[in-house]
Amino acid sequence: MPTVLIPSLIRRSRRALTALALAAATVLIVPAAATAAPAGATAPTANRVETNYGNPVTALPPISRPSGKHCTVTAMQHDFANSYGQPFTGTLTPPSDCPGPWSKVVLDWNGSVAGRQYDRLAGVWIGGAEVLRTSTPEPDPAGISWHVDQDLTPFVPLLRTAQPVVVDLGNVVNSTYTGTYHMTMTVTYYQADRDNPPAATADQVLPVSQSTTAAGWWTLNKGQTATASLTFPRNLTGLRMQVYARGGGCEEFWYSNVPDDFAAAHPDWGLCGGGTYREVQVLVDGRLAGTVQPFPAIYTGGISPLMWRPIPSIDAFRTQPYDVDLTPFAGTLTDGRPHTVTLVPPAGISDSWTLDGNLFLTTDPLRAQTTGAVTTDTIAAAPQSATTEAAQPDGSELITVTAGRDWTVSGYVDTSRGRITTRIDHHGEYRNTDTLSDQGQQQVTSQRDSGWTVVSTGDGHGRPDQRRSTWSYPLDVTSTYVPGTGSDSFTATGKVSVARELTDQARHGQGAWKQQDRTDDRLQAQGVLQRQNGTELQADGSSHERYLGSTADGGCYEHELASDHGYLTLDRVSDSAGGGGCR
Repeated sequence: MPTVLIPSLIRRSRRALTALALAAATVLIVPAAATAAPAGATAPTANRVETNYGNPVTALPPISRPSGKHCTVTAMQHDFANSYGQPFTGTLTPPSDCPGPWSKVVLDWNGSVAGRQYDRLAGVWIGGAEVLRTSTPEPDPAGISWHVDQDLTPFVPLLRTAQPVVVDLGNVVNSTYTGTYHMTMTVTYYQADRDNPPAATADQVLPVSQSTTAAGWWTLNKGQTATASLTFPRNLTGLRMQVYARGGGCEEFWYSNVPDDFAAAHPDWGLCGGGTYREVQVLVDGRLAGTVQPFPAIYTGGISPLMWRPIPSIDAFRTQPYDVDLTPFAGTLTDGRPHTVTLVPPAGISDSWTLDGNLFLTTDPLRAQTTGAVTTDTIAAAPQSATTEAAQPDGSELITVTAGRDWTVSGYVDTSRGRITTRIDHHGEYRNTDTLSDQGQQQVTSQRDSGWTVVSTGDGHGRPDQRRSTWSYPLDVTSTYVPGTGSDSFTATGKVSVARELTDQARHGQGAWKQQDRTDDRLQAQGVLQRQNGTELQADGSSHERYLGSTADGGCYEHELASDHGYLTLDRVSDSAGGGGCR
């Protein structure tokens, strides 16, 4: 169950913290300089215990919608109460009034909940392909509602025919955890026309999942892997994988975990082991084919639930999958026999990771069978890494972890256009410093995780075309737990700064690099919970998010949010069309 308050505290007693987190989830003490609540809400008043907060909202841009004819299908309307192991199942059938081709397809996910409840992980599968991974906000007594949208256009090859739908949102409802998640999911099909041409997609979508009729993800512990046996088209030319990965339990805050030997040397501190570096690996027929360094996603109950009301952390609502280009292996998969694709969770983990994936295939319309080979694969079994542990003059303990990856994979496919060669060069670097003091009651974590991937494609004539993608995930977390005098007395504070910076560039032959896409999403949040003999003296939070990203028409979308005492204090949007892009 992904509910976390202060990592150092929750490691001592997860069961005891459950009550604390749930209590914190329903209380806000508001200082005198309270801000106005949204229309229709009760405004916070000075020195008053406020039991509710504003509806959750993120700075993410909404999915753009084409003009013209469209049809909406309700794919699910369901209440998730005691729903562990009981996902919703149904069928999604394309609407007869919008038979396609479509310029776009968009999923809308709407929820509401009231009372007390954990944050919950949720996933949506269509035809066995995971099309949305998300998590839920923690409610207040009066109830909240929220919305997430997702672009389903890449899955058009699956959506042309009726497909099974599975929605998994494991939840428990009883006398303590009272919140039932009321969820509605719709899919809108936008008919192509003169102004909105048919969407360009892969030729085929091939899920890498456990099932088409049940939740498709794998929940894997240390040493476990997930393998799918798949048969590929004999005229395959390209292969791209989309990977979903998120940690659970101790692995929800993997960025603050300590090495196993350090945890064993301090058993009374209640620390989670496994160290901090995390990497998901992809294998094709048992051979390492790609690696992913995951983003440090934080659930809406993470570190302190009061931080994320009403602005959740980055990746909490619309989890972004990771792309792994497997095209160098395409020519080895065209013999008509089953081949394996394997997902490997990070090594040395102390709890579970939930993994899943989808393959997007391109084929040769003029050739019955393509052939090819992998010519280079330098991916080592493990990255280069180093860990140091050092006592500091002030009595604190400093743990430093560094890691790095440099690899190249290349291969070719013989097609109707001749031999096409694909080369992938990958670089990743990582550094994490973790300072623990007061027997782990105070923890300061600073993590820098970044890298790039260059995909070069050529036909042997002239310089190859190239695509370059970069990522950077800076994270700083401070958490403190100070015991008080008396029963059920303490002060717990948390502070987070996290960002996701992504860029995509391309160049043709000898041409210059041109920026195609940019995302810069930054968020800062802080929260405090102070109790004295079971009574809340402080329970408050504030946050700020700024999203800056490229738009489909070459413009720039900027959205800035700020909140205090559970309500928005700023909501500013700037959307510039066309022209200079996002700099």
